[in-house]
Amino acid sequence: MASIRDAVGQVFVGQEEVLHQVQAALLAGGHVLLEGKPGLGKTHLVLALAQTFGAAFRRIQFTPDLMPSDVTGHTLYDLGTQSFHVRKGPVFTQLLLADEINRAPAKTQSALLEVMQESQVTIDGTTHTLAPPFMTFATQNPIEQEGTYPLPEAQLDRFLLKIVIDYPSAEEEAWIVKAVSASAGGRGLSPASVPQLCTPEDILHAQQEAASVQAVESVVNYAVNLSRATRNNATISVGAGTRGAISLVRTAKSYALLDGRHYITPGDVKRAVLPVLRHRITLAPEVAISGQTVDQVLESVIRSVEAPRQ
Repeated sequence: MASIRDAVGQVFVGQEEVLHQVQAALLAGGHVLLEGKPGLGKTHLVLALAQTFGAAFRRIQFTPDLMPSDVTGHTLYDLGTQSFHVRKGPVFTQLLLADEINRAPAKTQSALLEVMQESQVTIDGTTHTLAPPFMTFATQNPIEQEGTYPLPEAQLDRFLLKIVIDYPSAEEEAWIVKAVSASAGGRGLSPASVPQLCTPEDILHAQQEAASVQAVESVVNYAVNLSRATRNNATISVGAGTRGAISLVRTAKSYALLDGRHYITPGDVKRAVLPVLRHRITLAPEVAISGQTVDQVLESVIRSVEAPRQ
């Protein structure tokens, strides 16, 4: 996994924690919601990751007129054979990029619910199973809210992590500008230059290894207590459900494996809290108006829950 991080880091520069979280989601077999302002390399990141293990890749640009059948596929009547056949949609892939997912209405967003939860698609009553591994990356722009449709809580809960991409440092940004502009048409740092390092089967084996990482009862209870603490906090109107605690442990297992351990620690769980829970809680209206952020509230939740001793 270190070689995958280094390869992706060649074209996605200055985002070490983001890369670490993406790798954790890949090992856990979970979906990712990427949030960041335009031009920060969200699409670059997903394309480069697909290159590293030779994954089948498809991209859907979500727009207000996109229909559910444009996502999942539909049946067509063939006049030549006088029979119906299925035209599969772009979800039939391994790495799916749902670009600007909040620009499509709820009925189109919901077309991803079944495939994200069960890795299968139902078209006109017939269920089609996707070949593993399957992973969805959905992007959204936090600064443009006009003409968008916020994702409902049920859909947000399907994402293992919400990863926030911020601006790189001044030095890193200068390096990126120089590298991109060095090629004709500004095509430097192309994801196509990233080498394939393994196969989808290797990723499946790595996911099995991550799932087998040991989680002792005290650390699992710590993850549960953190999730439950969000339901009993005056600053939070809607707390995380049981899937939040499950996701904390799954992500902590990935973090442990990335660090070369076969057991999780309270530190792994703490590190997972922000990306795992930031999209699973809703701040109380008076707190949101005050300018306090979700991450700040979650950091106070972490301080309020006692971690087990190793």
